[in-house]
Amino acid sequence: MKIGIVCYPTYGGSGIVATELGMDLAERGHEIHFISTSLPARLDITISNIYFHKVNVETYPLFEEYQPYSLALSTIIVNIAQSHGLDLLHVHYAIPHAYAAYFAKQMLREKGIELPIITTLHGTDITLVGNHPAYKPAVEFSINHSDKVTAVSESLKKETYEFFSIKNEIEVIPNFIDNEQYEIEEDCGCRNQLAEKKEKVIIHVSNLRKVKRLNDVVSIFYEIQKEIPSKLIIVGEGPEWENANALIQNLGIAHKVKNLGKINELYNVLCSSDLFLLPSEKESFGLAALEAMAARVPVISSNAGGIPEVNIDGQTGFVLPVGDVEGMARRGIEMLSDEKVLSEFKENAKKQAFKFDKKNVLPLYEELYYSILQKA
Repeated sequence: MKIGIVCYPTYGGSGIVATELGMDLAERGHEIHFISTSLPARLDITISNIYFHKVNVETYPLFEEYQPYSLALSTIIVNIAQSHGLDLLHVHYAIPHAYAAYFAKQMLREKGIELPIITTLHGTDITLVGNHPAYKPAVEFSINHSDKVTAVSESLKKETYEFFSIKNEIEVIPNFIDNEQYEIEEDCGCRNQLAEKKEKVIIHVSNLRKVKRLNDVVSIFYEIQKEIPSKLIIVGEGPEWENANALIQNLGIAHKVKNLGKINELYNVLCSSDLFLLPSEKESFGLAALEAMAARVPVISSNAGGIPEVNIDGQTGFVLPVGDVEGMARRGIEMLSDEKVLSEFKENAKKQAFKFDKKNVLPLYEELYYSILQKA
């Protein structure tokens, strides 16, 4: 198949999943055309059968403040579909990708070309951006005019039906990981650089936005470190770091917290960790938690969105209400204070991660693609 994939190029969940999906499909022999504003962060352009097409938004005085990205995206989709003979288009994130894809489809139809469109919903495109009154009608229209719609969790599927008037059936295909990339070797990681031998390593990975509740991460760790010698490792960059850093300074724990920013070798840090914190206010799936679990790191999380579908309470970690800092800290202390219990949670986390292995999920996308083409 010749498949077009439209995604954002960032480290966010939608961009990561779209990129990993495309690379794996290329390795299976499909021809994959990535369409984005810049090279996706994790894309290996050297893989055979992968092509990258940059969306160029021309700068005109009239558009100095508001660039016509959707128009440029629709146009390049049309051009690629014609020149490369795309069989289908898979867009990740509804705003504005599904909307732009619809208009590309109409332009192609006038040229006698039918281009099936699959839209994958990832979370904030529905729960935050898409539900805004200014965007809601367009999102609803785009979803209803896609040939197939998928969501990354049952929770997101349910929210989509609640927020919008959706006529299309939404199929749940979860996010996935490659567990082979998380095979821990004896000398894996960089633990010696992160903490003292007697200390536990607690980690949080995100884009440090408000919905991630970074201050809760700091507060949970503050309570844990009173009982358990430990260090907090924060991975990521974002607008909430300044506020969190102020809290860290006020609590007098700056010497126990390290912010690594954005890093390429996340696996080395994860496999050096003992506990992952994810107290998010909103989370459609919890890909960061799944990556931690693949590295045998148990998770203490909120019950937001699709997280409980990934992190199983009492097995792979603990799930508590959003904002329950005291409860999360208490569970963390319980887990970290007993090596046998911690070891059991680590093994359970790894077993759960295998359920979301790409070997189980990728065939679901391929089946979806073939089913669309059979109807075309």
